[in-house]
Amino acid sequence: MEILKEFKEFAVRGNVIDMAVGIIIGSAFGKIVSSLVQDVIMPPIGLIMGNVDFSNLAITLKEKTEGAEAITLKYGVFINTILDFAIVAFAIFMLIKQVNRLNNKEDAVAAEPTTKECPHCCSSIPAKARRCPHCTSDLQAA
Repeated sequence: MEILKEFKEFAVRGNVIDMAVGIIIGSAFGKIVSSLVQDVIMPPIGLIMGNVDFSNLAITLKEKTEGAEAITLKYGVFINTILDFAIVAFAIFMLIKQVNRLNNKEDAVAAEPTTKECPHCCSSIPAKARRCPHCTSDLQAA
């Protein structure tokens, strides 16, 4: 029963749930990109190249016979897959770049200092201090 308890703790952790949501959204994003490449980008490229349908581009290694299908190298599908990958990789790069930019802005906003230096004894003291606890100098006059 201890293993079930450990599994439950693992499965309901925030990071695991976030990762699962990310994988599901990533899968859906991959389908969108595949459709973009196959249905939007490749047809105009094929038209420019002389009415070429990339998904049908293949090299036949062995012709179809009565007992067996043809053996082909489908390099057109491979070209589509490479474009899918390039678009997904670029989109992820842009997303990570923006996240890093936002994180750097948050890091750049410096918190108000909590300490200052006593002008008389050079000790570190609280920023709101009116008198130095080390040398007892009055800091309001300084």
